[in-house]
Amino acid sequence: MRVALFVTCLVDLMRPSVGFAAIDVLEAAGCTVVVPEAQTCCGQPAWSAGEAETARALAKKNIADLEGYEAVVIPSGSCAEHMQHVYPALLADDPVWAARAQALAARCHEFTRFLVEVLKVEALSGRFPGSVSYHDSCKGLRKLGIKDQPRALLARIPGLELREMAEPEECCGFGGAFSAQFGEISTAIVERKCACLAETGADAVVGGDLGCLLNIEGRLRRRGDERTQVLHIAEVLAGKGE
Repeated sequence: MRVALFVTCLVDLMRPSVGFAAIDVLEAAGCTVVVPEAQTCCGQPAWSAGEAETARALAKKNIADLEGYEAVVIPSGSCAEHMQHVYPALLADDPVWAARAQALAARCHEFTRFLVEVLKVEALSGRFPGSVSYHDSCKGLRKLGIKDQPRALLARIPGLELREMAEPEECCGFGGAFSAQFGEISTAIVERKCACLAETGADAVVGGDLGCLLNIEGRLRRRGDERTQVLHIAEVLAGKGE
């Protein structure tokens, strides 16, 4: 299967290793992976800020750049949800782009769902000799139903012990611009998340959205925790988190 990897802004700018790990996992599963060089932001920040025209322009650009692939795989529930659900709504009244938006939405897949439900991956190359706790990101969980898929994949990693934290489904406090606009509230939320994580004693916290992970990592380090690893699930599945 020829797939396009939509890298996402945060992965590209903050932790490219997540993108490379995703490629490794997808190729090991038999996919031919292409990273379209012209891809850009999915447009979610503009849409959230009320900049509908900018969001539409970005949607059209990505639709054009990502046509021609059997599937588009996105290592972020947040970006995947925007492309699957918001693109068709944004362009519903556009006679040129409405059908193209629907077609792209049907071919877009969040990374873990693609592995479990489309490729039905059984074997993974990753190894993790330790314990992890999984954080469920809001958009992936509530809009896409991403819950069991990452846990099913982690269960196939030799040596890995999953330690569920209290309230794994609770927001980390990031929420994109929310963390900048409401800093005190965001800090209180992520502090609670980090306290729940600390109670597990896990060696690492794992998630599917880099925004959440960067927010959690920042708070962990400010709490003086230099021990706990913070890993995207693609890194664990590819064996990059050992």
